[in-house]
Amino acid sequence: MARRWRTVVALLAALCAACSGAESAGVVAPERPAVTTPAPDRGPTFSDWDVGARPLPLRADGFGRVVPTPPELRVRRMPTTDVLPPPPAGSFVSSVSRIGPRIRARMGMTWQPDCPVGLGELRYLRVSFWGFDRRPHTGELIVHRRVAHDVVGVFATLFRARFPIEAMRIATTADVDPRPTGDGNGSGAFFCRPMRNGAAWSAHAYGLAIDLNPFQNPYQSRDLVLPELASAYLNRGRVRPGMIRRGGVVTDAFAAIGWTWGGSWRTPRDYMHFSATGH
Repeated sequence: MARRWRTVVALLAALCAACSGAESAGVVAPERPAVTTPAPDRGPTFSDWDVGARPLPLRADGFGRVVPTPPELRVRRMPTTDVLPPPPAGSFVSSVSRIGPRIRARMGMTWQPDCPVGLGELRYLRVSFWGFDRRPHTGELIVHRRVAHDVVGVFATLFRARFPIEAMRIATTADVDPRPTGDGNGSGAFFCRPMRNGAAWSAHAYGLAIDLNPFQNPYQSRDLVLPELASAYLNRGRVRPGMIRRGGVVTDAFAAIGWTWGGSWRTPRDYMHFSATGH
């Protein structure tokens, strides 16, 4: 029995010596593949910025002073605050209705009897959209009745593409003459006002225009940029989330219903703006 045990020990010692010799000769035993555990998805990182907290000095034309974009907003990503219940099960939901007393009261001074379109010609829309927080939300718009269903179709396309929108709500009296802070980013449609730096009615005054993600898609006319802190987004070659691009899903969706894009104008450039009138 002792002899058999010594034989087993001798064989083990010989095997160990062979392994050591193989390694010293440059032969390495194959290693087991490393098992990598994917890092958990912690969600998007949001911009550290308090929107509307810093009023800007006024220019002679009444707009705010245009200043360089703060570092926190050069790649803007803000969560959406739900004003309306989000869509159930993350699906696209829409509705089209007449302007009732409650919506009329919320519109305030954004519509008055001398506006070029009557309340009976306008429709209140609710549409689903994806936020920069990667969550579905419910937005609201007021548009002309003849384009209402086409506009719903556009936002259904954007929802399927998960194009991010920060906020979408109707304009109220608070939006008529606000103190400029240059950091707003609300998407919207109807607003009874004249064109910028003009006397004629804007297409918004007819419910025939929509502005989308204004901060990522600013307006520029000479030295005026709106919003006033959005100059970093005039560099259209540096693509960031929420930007509208020629030939992209947003321009194609609006082109499909016959609307034109202000980003294709020579001057001014209005990257946020789509209209049924060409203006």
